[in-house]
Amino acid sequence: MIQITPTLALDENEIQITYVRSSGPGGQNVNKVATAAKLRFDVARSPSLPSEVRERLLVLAGKHITQDGWLVIDARRYRTQELNRQDAIDRLVKWIRRAARPPKSRRPTRVPRASRRRRLEGKRRRSKLKRLRKPPRPEN
Repeated sequence: MIQITPTLALDENEIQITYVRSSGPGGQNVNKVATAAKLRFDVARSPSLPSEVRERLLVLAGKHITQDGWLVIDARRYRTQELNRQDAIDRLVKWIRRAARPPKSRRPTRVPRASRRRRLEGKRRRSKLKRLRKPPRPEN
């Protein structure tokens, strides 16, 4: 079990990790050893995620979500499989934690009276300045 929050845990059988050749650091070793970890997690059909967390995660992950609803994380930051595997899992946990936090509701605010008064006063001043630039009107 991967503990996400005190109330949310993910079964390790729900994630698939494969290893591929990495283009990152490693010298000649990079051509021989598959150290990059590719983590796949089926967000759309995961029994561990509540529906609201699932929906927020699908939006948060954006381009990392496939058409089928799989989240794909490519970890190739480190030279070893173990560190890249842990990095991929940590990134998955971080995303799910962000999705588990409900968004703050917006409280409507009003423009303060003093700000409104200052803005209108500035407009009046500018209007008067432009009016004074015009030539005087001829009297009839």
